[in-house]
Order: sequence, then C-alpha cells, then structure tokens
Amino acid sequence: MGYEDLLAEASRLGVKVRERELSPGRCGCYYEPTRLIIIDETLPDFARRCTLAHELAHARHHDQGCSPYGSKAKRRARLHTALRLINPHEYAIAECMYGADSYLIACELDVTVQVIEDYKNWLHDSVAA
Repeated sequence: MGYEDLLAEASRLGVKVRERELSPGRCGCYYEPTRLIIIDETLPDFARRCTLAHELAHARHHDQGCSPYGSKAKRRARLHTALRLINPHEYAIAECMYGADSYLIACELDVTVQVIEDYKNWLHDSVAA
C-alpha cells in the first residue's frame, strides 16, 4: 500500500492530511477535534508512509490527539500499522535472507525498523498465545 493509497483513504474518512516540519523526534500527529493528520515533511518516503498508516489507525478509532508512547491507543495503532504494511509472505522471505536483523528486513520491506519490531512482537505474542 502506497502513500497515495493512504491519502485516498484519509479523504474517504474525512481526514485532512498536511505535511510540515515537526520538532525533532516527532514523525506525525493526529488531532481528532479537527480530523487532522500532520506528517513531518522531512521524513524519507518510507517513513512518511509508515507514519501516515499509523496516524490513520488513530483516525479510524477517533483517538483523542497525540497520546503517550505506552497508551492503549498508541499500542493499537502500532499493531495495526505493522499488520497493514507487512505482507507475511514477504516478511518470511526477508527473515530467511537476513535472519533477525530488523534493519535489513525493514530496508527490504520499505518500512521503519519500529514497524518491523512491532510485527516481530505480534508474531511472538501470537505463538505464545
């Protein structure tokens, strides 16, 4: 799923997406009262796509703004992003090629290392359950 596909989805949901430079360490933010997503325009394309997918997860659930890292809404958005952007077959191939190296897998799948780590955690939790 590409960035343009995600922008089209945002439009269908009635969510505006704007790009501007954000403070260091901030990739994006969703603000529910105005149904607005802001993406850091300085991010590389793959990171902008991951960030938009993440913020759209917040929009779909009507989460109330930018919440702390450990919140339930943040964990849910991270999981939805990983499951949405990672094809299980492509992940399995990348893992066979690169072992447990999250950076190389992320490069292969054109996502952030965080998305790979979230996917790995989901796999681990799925097997443990």
